[in-house]
This record gives sequence, structure tokens and C-alpha cells, in this order.
Amino acid sequence: MPVLGAVRERFARERPLEGRRVAACLHITAETANLVRALAAGGARVALCAANPLSTQDDIAAALVAAHGAQVLGAHGEDRGAYERNLRALVAGEPEILIDDGAELIIAAHGHPSALEGVLGATEETRTGLVRLRAMAAQGILRCVVLALNETRTERIFNDRYGTGQSTLDGILRATNLLLAGRAVVVLGFGSAGRGVAQRAKGAGAAVTVCEVDPVRALEARMEGFEVMAARAAAALGEVFITVTGAPAVLRREHFELMRDGAVLANAGHFDVEIALGELAELAGGPPRAALPLVDEYELPDGRHIHVVAKGRVVNLAAAAGHPASVMDLSFAAQALAVATIAGGECTGGPGVHAVAERVDQEVARLRLASLRIEIDTLTDAQERYLRPFR
Repeated sequence: MPVLGAVRERFARERPLEGRRVAACLHITAETANLVRALAAGGARVALCAANPLSTQDDIAAALVAAHGAQVLGAHGEDRGAYERNLRALVAGEPEILIDDGAELIIAAHGHPSALEGVLGATEETRTGLVRLRAMAAQGILRCVVLALNETRTERIFNDRYGTGQSTLDGILRATNLLLAGRAVVVLGFGSAGRGVAQRAKGAGAAVTVCEVDPVRALEARMEGFEVMAARAAAALGEVFITVTGAPAVLRREHFELMRDGAVLANAGHFDVEIALGELAELAGGPPRAALPLVDEYELPDGRHIHVVAKGRVVNLAAAAGHPASVMDLSFAAQALAVATIAGGECTGGPGVHAVAERVDQEVARLRLASLRIEIDTLTDAQERYLRPFR
């Protein structure tokens, strides 16, 4: 992770986070450990809990505590109660900066209004989290500055399109050993992550159909050569279904009733709500059987079988290793730099969801190009004056 490494070296020299209390709710993986190391090098006192119990690497958690002095709360496979207790413990530590992956930590802090008094700001890594936080802002109940990490250009391109695109298919293939070539794959959602999933599936030889509720995205998918139709129409045609929307019950009873025997369902959205498993179990008349270690098989009354990968949890983390380190390198470098802008008092817009400073994107991309030994052009003075005459 050379980009984050370069940021860590700079932080060690400049100490922009000296004495700051940082609480993070993230996936506890080796990549996250490098982010924690960078923040600690900048002078932060870091407390971390798990954003997803199935992605937690216990050896990484232990190493962060033993070798790097971080407070780490979370164990692989912990239940919902333990997860919520860990969130409350982080909030009780009176953090000054929050780093979130799904808005759960920020929402937990709002459950204890006094905890927000010392919060300088927060960052949010996911589109799903930003939807929740913007809803809070619209209701007038969001009480802190939140930087929209998910909407930086580097995040949208590398984390969503390339990271989620590749790792989602990796998780499905590890769990099922399916051949994608020639198979009918339905991608529900064509945001930046859904686009990546659709492109990777198409590259693997699948016949890809996209389902969308946004007419502009639906049109864009069509112009990129994908079939586009409503989910009910796609339900009867698809063999593999991948949800990437952030919304609940994207696949539900009305779709299950139309699916082919052997259909495979997987979720690449942030939370395990996109496949209505309760309705599927009700339709099947009972719980599933384990067809494979990471595949549950539901048998319907007419003899059809529907398979669910990783219990509908985020498939790239629950069934694979998540994003490659080179993707998280850019994402976490942007995260660290955004945290430094919060610590430096640069977020003055008041409570609400705000864009990350453009220079953060520029710096991350510049460092990545440098690590690849790639040089690019710069504008001449004349070009600068022509393009930006009023600066």
C-alpha cells in the first residue's frame, strides 16, 4: 500500500493528528490496520470496532492492540448485541473524529447527544451510509460535519468500480465455483459499484441484464450495451442475481416466485437487507440446508431450488477477501487525508454532509502515479491563464 505508506511517512513528520481521539467503525482487516498505523503515526489515539463481524480478522485485531497500541473491539462472528455494545463503547470514549462505514457509529453517537459536543467531524465511506446521513440532515437531526468519502473521484473509480466489481465476482466464484461465461447474470443497481460488477461479469462472458429505478442510470446501462428491464421481468430470465443498491427487499417474494430452478442470489450492497430472506424462508416453508459451506439452498414447494450466497451478507467480504490492497490503498489514503483536514479545523460548513476537498483526490492520485513511476503533463502558464482567466 505505497500511497498510504507515503501519507504515513508525512504524518510521522508533521503530526497533524497530535492527541486527537479517533473512533472508527470499519472492517478489521490488514488494509484497515495500515490506516490505523497511519493515523497513529500522525499522533492520533485510535479506537476501532468491526463494521461487519464476518470480515473481522482476529489476528489483525490482536496485532493492532499488541504492536500498535490501538483499542480494538470486535471478534470474528460476533453477534448483533456485541456489535452494538462495541459501538456504545467507542462513543463513550468521547472521540473527536469519527470514521464510519455505513453510518452506524455516527448514528450511535447521535443517540448520546453529549457525545457530539466534542466531535469535530466525521467521514463516511459508503453510499448507503451517506443516504442515511442525508436523510438525517433533511430532518434537521444531523448534528455534525460529515465528509462524503464515497463521493471522491478516486473512491468512486477505484473502490466502487474496480474494487467492488472484481471482489464481488471473486466472492461468488469462490463460494459456488460457477462458470460465468454464457450465464445470465442480473445486476440490480447501476451506481458506480453496480457498474463495476456489470462490467466485470460482461468481461467474464456473462450475458448481463441491469435493473434500475433511476431512469438516467438505466439509460446509461443501455447505452453501454447491457439489457435493461424491470426486476420482475429479469427474475424469470436470470441465473445469477447480484444486488448492489443499498435498499431493502430488492429481491423479494414476487421475484422468488418467478425464478428458475438453481438460481443463485448474492448481495454486494452494504447491509444484509437487499435479499428478503424471511420471505424466501416463508415461501420455502422452512429454513434452508447448507448446499456448500457458503451457499444455503431453499427448496420451494414446486421442487425449485434457490441458492443464497453468504446468507445475503456483503459477498465480497463474507465469501472472499474484500477489495485488493491496491484499491484500499487509495481509499484509506483519502480517508487519512480527510481526517487531517477535520483535525486541522478546515470543515467549517456546519452540520451536514459535505464534499471532501478536491486537493485530497489530487494528492491521492499524484501519489499513486508516483508509485507507478508515471509522469504526466502540467499546464503552461499561457494554458493556465486561458483556462482559468479569473483566478
